[in-house]
Amino acid sequence: MPLALLALAVVAFGIGTTEFATMGLLPQIADGIDVSVPQAGNVVSAYALGVVVGAPILTGIGARIPHKRLLLLLTGLFVIGNVASALAPTFGTLFAARFLAGLPHGALFGVGAVVASRLVAPDRAARAVSKMFLGLTVANIVGVPLVTALGQHLGWRSAYGAVGVIGLIALAALAAFVPHQPRGQQSGIRHELRAMGNRQVAMGLITAVVGFGGFFAVYSYLVPMLTHLTGISGTSITWVLALYGVGMTLGTLIAGPLTDRAPRPTLYAGLILLTAGLVTFYFTVHSTVPALLTITFIGAMGSLITTPVQMLLMAKAKNAPTMAAASNHSAFNLANAGGAWLGGLVISAGWGWASPNLVGAALALAGLGLAFAGGLMDRGRRRSEIITEGKPVTGQETAVHNA
Repeated sequence: MPLALLALAVVAFGIGTTEFATMGLLPQIADGIDVSVPQAGNVVSAYALGVVVGAPILTGIGARIPHKRLLLLLTGLFVIGNVASALAPTFGTLFAARFLAGLPHGALFGVGAVVASRLVAPDRAARAVSKMFLGLTVANIVGVPLVTALGQHLGWRSAYGAVGVIGLIALAALAAFVPHQPRGQQSGIRHELRAMGNRQVAMGLITAVVGFGGFFAVYSYLVPMLTHLTGISGTSITWVLALYGVGMTLGTLIAGPLTDRAPRPTLYAGLILLTAGLVTFYFTVHSTVPALLTITFIGAMGSLITTPVQMLLMAKAKNAPTMAAASNHSAFNLANAGGAWLGGLVISAGWGWASPNLVGAALALAGLGLAFAGGLMDRGRRRSEIITEGKPVTGQETAVHNA
């Protein structure tokens, strides 16, 4: 079990590295393919678009494929996408390659989360899933700084080549350590889509888009905030972002045990504390030490939300959790795009570089309201089930029962 979870964490490490390293290499990419930096930034959007599109489509296509084989196929596609990115000669081909690299992202996390949860006893499922997510957070501490430095010194193509190598290592680890997990008799795209029609699943996805949008409203503009307001030099930014990753790792470590005990209270607490952290950062961003401490806290609370949302979606989708788990990562990428857009609006309106913190706090608070609404839906459903189970038994029902 530990080696299987390690293999899944290596996959998550590669995904986290390729997703975030691009942001630190935009000037090099712009120079290399002869476009402006803003135009080069569109390759980040291409990857996010690939995630949003690929999560439901690839999960649906692979609904009848055994989980291990599907993991291997998706990881192979991830490798191809990153190697294609390293070899892309023009902006158009690079845009297409980044879209291709993003396609398996959500499906890999979705299938991986289901596999991880089934490697352990049900009361430890969230801890297993959080261990897979550790690969994503560690990527922000180790993978992104190292690959960014590699791309800055040896050229941006080497960065994507390095991610391709990480993908090959993950492919070998998955083949060696992840056990075979057969699909159930009811598996199939219709079964998965039927589960996605559950109102509680839809509410969970909306909560992820809105609540996590608060996190990304700030993360997207963290570098200009730190350079313009905190006074941190450009050469130190990489290590500050690694500190953000440390916070994310700490949040992931505590999310697993807390979610196993009480998933909804963990989600509520995470959103409340994230709101408080974003408001605090609005005031501490002007002082180095308080700003760094607040950044670490925000990173931790952002990660604390991830595991309970993932586990609640899988629980509400019942016997078809893979599509819901994968769609969660489409929701996160929509949160990334929406949070960044709203944060940019208030900056453009002249509210100042710190203003995305207030936008983020408002989104996190709105996400908390949606999470509470989902909790009330749970209570109402349980109450109706109790009433149904406790209704008077007719003579015909008694005869059937006795038979």
